[in-house]
Amino acid sequence: MGVGVRWTLHGDGRTPAPGAVVRPDERLSWPRTAGLGAQHVVAMFGASFVAPVLMGLDPNLAIMMSGVATILFLLATRGRVPSYLGCSLSFVGVAAIIRAQGGDSAAVTGAILVVGAVLFLSGLAVRRFGAQIIHAAMPPVVTGAVVMLIGFNLAPVTASTYWPQDQWTALLTMLFTGLAVVCLRGFWSRVAIFLGLVFGYAVSWVFDRLFGKIHSVRGGGQAVDHWRLDLSGVGKADWVGLPSLHAPSFGWSAALVALPVVIALIAENAGHVKAVGEMTGDPLDDQLGTAIAADGAATVLSTAVGGPANTTYSENIGVMAATRVYSTAAYWAAAGFALLFGLCPKFGAVVAAIPGGVLGGITVILYGMIGLLGAQIWVHNNVDLRNPLNLVPVAAGVIIGVGGVSLKISANFELSGIALGTIVVITGYHALRALAPAHLKEQEPLLDAGTSGYDDDAAGGAGGGWRDGPCMTDGGTTGGGAANSGTTSDGARDGGTRGGGTGTARGDA
Repeated sequence: MGVGVRWTLHGDGRTPAPGAVVRPDERLSWPRTAGLGAQHVVAMFGASFVAPVLMGLDPNLAIMMSGVATILFLLATRGRVPSYLGCSLSFVGVAAIIRAQGGDSAAVTGAILVVGAVLFLSGLAVRRFGAQIIHAAMPPVVTGAVVMLIGFNLAPVTASTYWPQDQWTALLTMLFTGLAVVCLRGFWSRVAIFLGLVFGYAVSWVFDRLFGKIHSVRGGGQAVDHWRLDLSGVGKADWVGLPSLHAPSFGWSAALVALPVVIALIAENAGHVKAVGEMTGDPLDDQLGTAIAADGAATVLSTAVGGPANTTYSENIGVMAATRVYSTAAYWAAAGFALLFGLCPKFGAVVAAIPGGVLGGITVILYGMIGLLGAQIWVHNNVDLRNPLNLVPVAAGVIIGVGGVSLKISANFELSGIALGTIVVITGYHALRALAPAHLKEQEPLLDAGTSGYDDDAAGGAGGGWRDGPCMTDGGTTGGGAANSGTTSDGARDGGTRGGGTGTARGDA
């Protein structure tokens, strides 16, 4: 396939044949391919625009670099792995911690660049030694704990920063977004966060007209009178222009805070590659290391100019499953649209004007789902938390990560929150496993069963999913086991493995 930029026309170029899929090296007619590309951009809008805003980075640069990252990924995988790379939500908590410690945007992007470099090297290691090294270093009990503490560590950001700005708008946005995630089907369920943003904008505008300005804290300062929806910056912004760029800066403390996210990114990438391979019928195990390395390289490139991290998106895999179109041509089109959006400052100004109350309502769901998907990894991989070998390091690490416990190393350096919690989980698990008696390593339940029994039908073979964005119900495993992906009648939801199993697409009525 060369570099993967040549496609054959599928059938009549209009729709996939009955029971067939449009493979990565095929395409529909160019107008339909362009339309699918636009659909992919919309699918990742919600999280990819929310994430840079939450991290204090330029949303225009974020969307532009997502297009660049997608092109880099498609070239690296030679068109065999159709995926869109959008802004990762995994770093939102990292950015909040770094800024709370006095860091600026340069410090945030510098820390994320280090993660991208480590991710790149991890991809090369997987290419060299195989996917089994992921399971050995990060078994499901470890990965689930890290995902959980990353998600729940963000709770104070919502509670103290966004929700208080406009509690009623936050409440209504939360309710609407929750209903959209649960009740909508097919493509619309995949863009539920985007729909929540639109709804929140509308509610804020209506409340401004009905009740006038609100008196609340804005931007972390003092409580002031302000409009909920302030679009003054939109009128001042140009239609065409380059986004603002800045160089990263590096510090040990910021890098250590960010490094645990590598675990989540590796798990996520592995799951997406497995899911796509199963759905297209083209085993992609040989591309796993390349895909992880490409994600790392794309993140390094983005953060080098001041952008956020980029990673594969489950929303886009869900769109492929629903449409049965896996053509990489559609992703080239999506990357082109992203580049155009990134060069429109007025568009970025609209995104930057997202009211704080709207972010409060959305992040309540988003952060909670990230955390609970860590627990899903445990359940779907039969992780037995009645075994002290699993329970002790997880219990300690999660409380440290969620509670913000700190360990002061010197006058200028301390470990806390996500970084310390992850270190405790990983080192604690492996150290205890090396010292534990043989009967504990056999995963025998040693504590009172209580309510910790598993549903054998749900747990057997199904994978726990990590999600980088909203509206994703992808199932996957970290390190082994098959992943089943449930689908609605309107379209398949994506499933995959998180490190070493196989993903399966199955249709549920």
